[in-house]
Amino acid sequence: MPTPPRVLTVAGSDSGGGAGIQADLKTMLALGTHGMSVLTAVTAQNSLGVQGAWELPAEAVRAQFRSVVDDIGVQAVKTGMLSSPELVETVAELLAGLSAPVVVDPVGVSKHGDALLAASALDAVRTKLLPTATLATPNLDEVAQLTGVRVREEADMRPAAAAVLGFGPRWALIKGGHLEGDAVDLLTDGTEEHWLRAPRHDNRHTHGTGCTLASAVAARLAQGDTVPEAVAAAKEYVTGAIAGGFRLGAGIGPVDHGWRLRG
Repeated sequence: MPTPPRVLTVAGSDSGGGAGIQADLKTMLALGTHGMSVLTAVTAQNSLGVQGAWELPAEAVRAQFRSVVDDIGVQAVKTGMLSSPELVETVAELLAGLSAPVVVDPVGVSKHGDALLAASALDAVRTKLLPTATLATPNLDEVAQLTGVRVREEADMRPAAAAVLGFGPRWALIKGGHLEGDAVDLLTDGTEEHWLRAPRHDNRHTHGTGCTLASAVAARLAQGDTVPEAVAAAKEYVTGAIAGGFRLGAGIGPVDHGWRLRG
C-alpha cells in the first residue's frame, strides 16, 4: 500500500475533541492524509468553554517536532494554538528550516471567547511566525488583534488582507464568517484575488471551524494542490462539516469532520 501524504499539526489539545489537535487529525484522515502531531498545550475544554490550559515546555515541543520531521518527514504543516512568545519563537525557528508549505492559523481566542494567546506573544506572531507561512488564515477577530484593522463589511477585507500580508506570509485568507449574509472569505497574495462564498447554515454547532479549515488546506497542499485549489477544496469541506455540526454537551457542539463518510 502506498504511503499517504504526511501532514503535521503543531497545536494544542482540546479534551472535548471539537477543535485543536483532535479536529486537525480527524480532518487530515478524512481528506486522505496521514496526520501527525506536535502538542503545544493541554486544555480542559468542553462544549461550554475552556476551564484550564497548560503550556508544554519549549524543549518538549522541539523534541516532538524533530522526532517526526527527521524520521518520517512532512509534506505540509499546520500551526494552531501557540500561547506564549517562547513557543511562538520556538516553532517559527523550526518551521524556518522546512521546505514544505506551512499554514498558520493564528489562534487568538476559542469559539467561546476564551483567550488562547498571550498579548505578549502577538509581536512574535507578527515578526517570527507569519513570515514562515505559505498561508495565514486569521478570522476577523484575529485580524484586528494582529493588525488593528476592523472588518465591519466585505469591502474592509482588502485592507485587512494587505495588513496581514505586510507581516510576510505569501498568501492571506481573511475569513469573513463573522459578517452577516453568506460566509465569504478573501484569499490573496497581494496580486491575485479569490473570493470564496458559501451559504450560511443555521447551525450553532460550529466548534472547530478554524482548525478544520486550516488543516484541510494543509492536507490538500500535501497532495499537491496550489494554494487557491487547496483553499477552495477546504472551503467546500468545512462548509459541509458546519452543515453537519451536532449537539454535544450543554453548549456549542463541534462540526462534523466525518460528514463525507456518512454521505
